[in-house]
Amino acid sequence: MGHVLFIECGMGCDQHGSREKYGATKAAIRACRNAIEFNSIPCIQDIVPGGRPNMKIKLRLGIPDEAGGVDLEQVRAVFPYGKMLPIEVVTGGLTFESGRVVTALGDEKDMAVVVVANVTVGY
Repeated sequence: MGHVLFIECGMGCDQHGSREKYGATKAAIRACRNAIEFNSIPCIQDIVPGGRPNMKIKLRLGIPDEAGGVDLEQVRAVFPYGKMLPIEVVTGGLTFESGRVVTALGDEKDMAVVVVANVTVGY
């Protein structure tokens, strides 16, 4: 990415649900939405050569090792346009006791997951 237009970060938390295979996905989606949802940059269409389809998105996620991983396809779907560069997943975020196991919500233990997202947009 030769030209960086903006950099945002966000945090997402998921307090309930299974932590198997893709246990951090909901928190990762929330972190990405948190990073981008309050931004409006109407001039992207004019600044990026070729407009929104040529906008590049770099995403870095900090996910706790014990969170069970993340479904990157669901995370990619958060971004409505642009070219997603390969998503970088690093150890980060946080887990903590949620205070209660709610089996009706898929809980197997009282672990909440926090994911941090860094979103860089440019061309």
